Amino acid sequence: MSWVHALARPEIVALRVYEHAAWRPDLERLHANELPWDPAGGDGRDGLNRYPEPQPRELIERLAALYGVSARALLLGRGSDEAIDLLCRAFCRAGEDAVLVCPPTFGMYAVSARIQGAAVIEAPLRPEQGFALDEAAVLERCARTTKLVFLCSPNNPTGNLLAERSMLRIARELAGRALVVIDEAYIEFSGRASLARRLEEFPNLAVLRTLSKAYGLAGARCGALLADPQIIALLAKIIPPYAIPRLTVSAALSRLSPQSLEAGRAQLAALLAERSRLQGALAALPGITRLWPSDANFVLAEFADADGALRRAASAGLLVRDARGYPGLGRALRISIGTSEQNARLLESWS
Repeated sequence: MSWVHALARPEIVALRVYEHAAWRPDLERLHANELPWDPAGGDGRDGLNRYPEPQPRELIERLAALYGVSARALLLGRGSDEAIDLLCRAFCRAGEDAVLVCPPTFGMYAVSARIQGAAVIEAPLRPEQGFALDEAAVLERCARTTKLVFLCSPNNPTGNLLAERSMLRIARELAGRALVVIDEAYIEFSGRASLARRLEEFPNLAVLRTLSKAYGLAGARCGALLADPQIIALLAKIIPPYAIPRLTVSAALSRLSPQSLEAGRAQLAALLAERSRLQGALAALPGITRLWPSDANFVLAEFADADGALRRAASAGLLVRDARGYPGLGRALRISIGTSEQNARLLESWS
């Protein structure tokens, strides 16, 4: 038995895969109970009367090249959220297994685990050290039944990178026992190379990537899990057969064209410059008692009067994220980097 099958739920390993309609674009389709015409009023080019390719090969190959992995090591999903859910369902037995998270962090790890009936173990980040990863606590609290460890780097909502050495050491110590899932949704804003380059060295490492942030496709819902091909094959058994809509595929392929990638690099540079400008201006405001460094497309700030800051932002027509529900962030707000005009308006409302 492979190490992946030993770690996964036995029901998933034994699951007989649903047999979706065959994908044969060389033949005319009379096998999938589809309408033979485009919807009334359509221009005949969308092909939305047909089911999409289950795991679209062209997009997988384009993303595999972008992320520097084999196509066999990549699974497409509807944003990173779907991959998080699939991991919990494939590896966690309800009422028996657990996931470990490092709060304050992205809430979907714990939500997906609890939906699956898995326990949630916490090893909090260290706020006194800039929300650094507590490597010793992670390893100490990983019980025999801990199947997944979620690490977000850059972390949401704090914006900081986790130490690469610590993440890899955790993966090494948990080899054969648990998957270590690195969420790199914001990695493009950090300047750090992805840990996807270490997947062959650390088979129990998995990496989450998304087109929602730096590539501007949050509304398209397109993300990827990068992992050992055995993990990808296991999750492919339980992902819905037509998970990626045709319009999402078209949008993603367009965004990944050489011209769009070049334009995206210019946008990224502009956003990073705006982040630096906004951080400098926020640091000078008397109502802000603490401002954390950021390697993401947002900044986290602590306010003397967070309620008042929220009201003044809303009066200026702007919505920022109330982060006070996160542990240890009782006076914090998270501010996404907007346009130069939006950022100026926000600063004026808080001045």
